Order: sequence, then structure tokens, then C-alpha cells
Amino acid sequence: MRIFLVRHGESLGNLDERAYSQFGDHNVPLTQWGYRQASEAGSVIAAYLAGLTEPGSKPIRIWYSPFLRTRQSKDALLAALPGERIDKVREDYLLREQDFGLFTEIYDHAERKQKFPDEFEKWARLRSNSGKFYARPPDGESRADVAQRMRLFLQTIMHEARHGHDNVVIVGHGVTNRAFEMSFLQHPVDWFERSVNPDNSDVTLIEGTRETGYTSKLLHQSSDRQPGQNDLQDVYGAQITLRSGP
Repeated sequence: MRIFLVRHGESLGNLDERAYSQFGDHNVPLTQWGYRQASEAGSVIAAYLAGLTEPGSKPIRIWYSPFLRTRQSKDALLAALPGERIDKVREDYLLREQDFGLFTEIYDHAERKQKFPDEFEKWARLRSNSGKFYARPPDGESRADVAQRMRLFLQTIMHEARHGHDNVVIVGHGVTNRAFEMSFLQHPVDWFERSVNPDNSDVTLIEGTRETGYTSKLLHQSSDRQPGQNDLQDVYGAQITLRSGP
């Protein structure tokens, strides 16, 4: 079995957190740089598959989160992958980003504390006493909640693998991809606490067999912006302007 975990490319929200409040987390688009990153990731996957020597290599099934930035990243991957290698392409809401509840679209801790002082204090206490993995933001999801839905999604992946569909690309988010890797490889909670999210358009490859076991590795580390490199910051595929005010 072979699973390529791809995080979405650079989004407008990665450049300016105001994008989350302007568009809503689910509707934040890629930048032009982010689309290029995702396309590069697709080319890396295509080259890897082309280099395989195993006979009768099976086509790829692609799954993606319903958020705009992951849908656009999926499109970039499809443009880079050979069409004859693609089987089904499907969306699954289980792959969505972690839900931060009241803190959604508020990424600054000071602002969270100012707007929701009681809820922030409770959340901070939970993080301190129980750990980040179990602490649930008010009206939102903990990382443990995300891991649980990744376990549910994993049932779909393994069901299809039993029917011969074992080459998979998953286009998701930092926390969800990491939670999937944790669930698939049966890592302990401590692994999640010590690990970090992949960067935009990084590709993690999980491969192996039930008999020999599975391993993961960072197959591709995407090209990030360098200091002073400000090109391709515009929104990909649409004429959208980020508001300058609050």
C-alpha cells in the first residue's frame, strides 16, 4: 500500500491571518505561489510513480478536504499527474481542518483572551493539565477529536485497499494529515505531541504491506518563500482583495 499525504499549498491565510475572518476558514483561497507549490508536489508524486519497477502498478485514488485551499491544491496535483494514472477523485468532509469553535478565525492568543476571557482561561487550564492533544477549544475540536475522525476515515481507506485500491493521495491540512499518519501507523499520543505540522505542500509517503509493516518518510519538502521574496502573493484563480481594515 502506498499513501501520499499532501498538505495544501500556501493560502492567503498563511500570509495574513485577517483572511480567515474575511472569507471564513473553509473559503480561504490559495495564493499563486501556493498553487505552484501544489503543482510541484504533484510533479514529485508523478516522478516517484514513474520510477517504480513493480509490475502492474495500480492507478491512484485521490481524496481531498472540502475546504477551498485543499480543493485548489487537488486541482494543481491533477494538472501535474498523468491522467491515465488517476482513478477516482473524491471529497470527504472528515478531512476538513480542525474546528476551533469560538476561536475560529482568531489566531492571536491575546485577541482570544480579550474577546473570550472565561473560555480562554478554561482552555488554557485544560492545555496545561491535560495536554494540547486532549484540550478542546470552546465549542470546537481537540486534536484527539480530529484523530478520532481520521480513524473513521481510515476505515474507508482500508476497505478500498482490500479491494485492490491501495495507491492513494490525500490532500488535507496540517493537523488532519498528522492525525491520519498517527492513526495509520498506530503512533502513541506522545508522538503527536512531539511532532509538528508539515509545511505547505509537503508530501509524506506511507508505504509497506500488512506482512512487512509500514513506514513513513518526508518525500518532498516544498519551496518556501525566502526573505524579501514577495512575488506571487496574489490570490490564485480569482480577483479577490484582502480588506485593509479590521
